[in-house]
Amino acid sequence: MSRFLRLTTALAFGALSALPAAASELKIGLNDDADVLDPAQSRTFVGRIVYTAMCDKLVDIDQNMKIVPQLATEWAWSEEGKVLTMKIRDGVKFHDGEPLDAAAVVATIERNMTLPESRRKSELASVAKVEASGPLEVKFTLKTADVTLLAQLSDRAGMIVAPKAAKELGANFGSKPVCAGPFKFVERIQQDRIVLEKFADYWDKDKILVDKITYLPIPDTTVKLANLRSGDLDIAERISASDAVSVKNDPNLTYADIIGPGYMAMYANVGNGARADNPLGKDKRLRQAFSLAIDREAIGQIVFEGTSMAGNQPFPPSSPWFNKNLPVPARDIEKAKQLMKEAGYESLDIELQHANNTTQTQMMQVIQSMVAEAGFNVTLKATEFATLLSEQTAGNYQLSRSDWSGRIDPDGNLHQFVTCKGGINDVKYCNPEVDKLLNEARTSPDDSVRKEKYDAATAILNEDMPIIYLGHQPYAYAISKKVEGFAPSPDGMMRLLGVSKK
Repeated sequence: MSRFLRLTTALAFGALSALPAAASELKIGLNDDADVLDPAQSRTFVGRIVYTAMCDKLVDIDQNMKIVPQLATEWAWSEEGKVLTMKIRDGVKFHDGEPLDAAAVVATIERNMTLPESRRKSELASVAKVEASGPLEVKFTLKTADVTLLAQLSDRAGMIVAPKAAKELGANFGSKPVCAGPFKFVERIQQDRIVLEKFADYWDKDKILVDKITYLPIPDTTVKLANLRSGDLDIAERISASDAVSVKNDPNLTYADIIGPGYMAMYANVGNGARADNPLGKDKRLRQAFSLAIDREAIGQIVFEGTSMAGNQPFPPSSPWFNKNLPVPARDIEKAKQLMKEAGYESLDIELQHANNTTQTQMMQVIQSMVAEAGFNVTLKATEFATLLSEQTAGNYQLSRSDWSGRIDPDGNLHQFVTCKGGINDVKYCNPEVDKLLNEARTSPDDSVRKEKYDAATAILNEDMPIIYLGHQPYAYAISKKVEGFAPSPDGMMRLLGVSKK
């Protein structure tokens, strides 16, 4: 008997009496389990999905990837672009009942900048100080102009947490997170479920149309789809491309997808601890050879049924930030072998870690077969996703495969990954020229100037190749016909205001 069936049976025999008569629950199948539920510390895509329901931000993005108000109702820049002033929404409460005001915003931003475990430091590196310039007004004073700051505040760096809980729990805030979103935290059982419930005092509560959300990590897409069809799930995110036709033909399901601004990639450990001391980590020619042995277009057809986009940069070829001087390379086994020979190798053993979900496993098996023709003997190491990220952070890997969901500003796809002190620089790549270019790109309000900087940086990165970009996958959903009002967002987040269940 599945855990879902046991739960349904238990509810039927008495637990329902504890719920309102019209209580409705939305059950969402996630591809992975989230890491720590602290916006300052977390880094997983599925964690951000949970935050979208639990933690409002200063600003959000709309369906056109434009920045729109959320906790901040309006904002203005000084003429020199070094001061950002934001008006904070009146009447907002945290889940613990405390008011959300300018002081609470300042406390969160300062926590993001100073908490030893914070991964938001590089995102807020341009901020010299943040202060309450009024009860509901916040002023950011910057060290240098930073046109990326608003985009950073539309994500985890701008999620405002309750000061009292943050102070009491410190680095353990994720054990009982308190935010100001439409749903509040109830419980979490690792690898099993995250449960949220409707927050009755939410500032926009009329748009909350379900009482409870349960997120269930189910890496196996076949199992996830079976649970959706049996009624044990209402929405399944990132379903396998091979299931798209089946979902479209199912009268009880709806299919939806959208290609976001992120990327799929492999991270080469070039400087993170003892395991960086390996041929692949020390010689860029071997990384270049590995990349040339991959047929990115074929991966799109074999693994993603033609729904993905081949890529070799942190921006998709459809993006205005894509460097057209570096087109997606065709597979070239002979050149790959030549580079290996120049590096002194005819064959090379590599351990490649990846998440243990269906799609990634299939993709890694395809790549394993492709690069073998150039002389790379790849051993695959499948692991749970949060563990994979922990191993990346610790440097306990040689080559690691993970995705980045992408940001609306190009800085969000690059800076924190490849600058010397970047918050998610797990490869520990450090090139002062790349730092200089990416830091300068943050300061210019002129997109053409920024484009020159990003083009120059991507050219260096394409040569050094600490990150091997593979392409850009769609966010694909299978949705029960009982669910109404859900539409995929371009950033892959699941916005649930206005979503109901029959």
